[in-house]
Amino acid sequence: MFYKFKTKPYAHQLKALERSWDKENFAYFMEMGTGKSKVLLDNCAMLYDKGLINGLLLIAPKGVYKNWFEGEIPTHLVDHIEKKIVLWKTSDKSSEQSIKLNTLFSLGTDFHILLMNVEAFSYPFGCEFARRFLSSHKAMMAIDESTTIKTPTAKRTKNILKLRALAKYRRILTGSPVTNSPLDLYSQCEFLDPWCLGDHQSYFTFRARYSVMKTINLGSRSVNVVVGYRNLGELSEKVKPFSERVLKEDCLDLPKKTYMKRIVTMTKPQEKVYREMKKYAMAQLAGKSVTTSTVMVQLMRLHQISCGHFTADDGSVQEIPCNRVAELMDILSEMEGKAVIWSHYQKDVQRILKEIKKKYGDDSVVDYYGLTPQDDRQENIKKFQEDDKCRFFVGTTQTGGYGITLTAASNMIYFSNGYDLEKRMQSEARIDRIGQTKPMTYIDIITEDTIDNKILQALRKKVNIATEIMGEDLKEWI
Repeated sequence: MFYKFKTKPYAHQLKALERSWDKENFAYFMEMGTGKSKVLLDNCAMLYDKGLINGLLLIAPKGVYKNWFEGEIPTHLVDHIEKKIVLWKTSDKSSEQSIKLNTLFSLGTDFHILLMNVEAFSYPFGCEFARRFLSSHKAMMAIDESTTIKTPTAKRTKNILKLRALAKYRRILTGSPVTNSPLDLYSQCEFLDPWCLGDHQSYFTFRARYSVMKTINLGSRSVNVVVGYRNLGELSEKVKPFSERVLKEDCLDLPKKTYMKRIVTMTKPQEKVYREMKKYAMAQLAGKSVTTSTVMVQLMRLHQISCGHFTADDGSVQEIPCNRVAELMDILSEMEGKAVIWSHYQKDVQRILKEIKKKYGDDSVVDYYGLTPQDDRQENIKKFQEDDKCRFFVGTTQTGGYGITLTAASNMIYFSNGYDLEKRMQSEARIDRIGQTKPMTYIDIITEDTIDNKILQALRKKVNIATEIMGEDLKEWI
């Protein structure tokens, strides 16, 4: 079909559009930075021009959905389409917000776009409004970063799946559809079409087909756990007909990436606390009432100690002398240009900010984490991207790892990692995007003889499983 693009597409984007534009269900499994947002918006415009849709319900993570409003839609959606765009605000029930929302139900030929964060679907008010919107429009329903609905038991997943049938077209977008296990695919594909992966009557029949289960005893009870995966080739083939997989190395001339580790040793006080906490953790885990939450609490405390602090039972944060910050400052002194620094903990962000400001001055750094005011976040990104005096961007992957562009930097440092592969890969992509012109360097700071290496091993294992499912060669990673 003839269509005049607002921004020139790449060949891989054209291919994705050709395969998907008129299909009721489709998955854009396009790696971060390959322009999947543009593909979706062009797809919507094509369907609108044909009179097939007049509305779009776009669901995205909290830290991303505003970027659609401020960046993606103004940049890529063609100008000839008259549109009304409303940004859902969960906490705003003012009359002004109600007026904006009600414009989506006005008569006319405008294209109506409702942008909602995925958290809104944990609450009845958000679900009911989405239902009203879908029921009154010929709509496309799209989920950006669709792994946010990968957990079948989550309330928001269940609520979104209840609404899927009201949408005429459905799309999911993610660069990493498999982040923890092949089972991540179930709910994402269930949203598109309950039959697209075969006749699986439930998540449990799907799990039985593609995983290996083992019964283990935990005290007085036994539980079934996943210990491996099977039939992955079959699963990969089932996914291909309704999806387009795009990797950066296949379509964009982006520069080479280099991964490095910097190893630090524990201080004597740190080693003493770590040894004691490890002994305590092992005693806890040897008990009869072991739960997932118990395990994660103990692991988190060990991880915190490796970073130079820990949270006590009373909630207070205790600092421990460590070599990690000093190593970071050494790395920064060796670097040319700008750097992005990620930490798993807010406490570490605060320590890093203090040290950088002391050495390089207040104007040398901006922050992007849970305590950064919402009104300051976009300004901080702009300052980092445009101000030569601002060399460092410090944040948490939980807050800043999604949907922002930091291509002014070609260096990225992980002061600490979490266990979440998606957050790791998403955060890496903040500098590895269209517009990057320099070779990129990723550095992990590791405290020797601690849980740090175990975390990296866990992430690597998840990468290997993901690449097997998606039919890709194993990547050199970390």
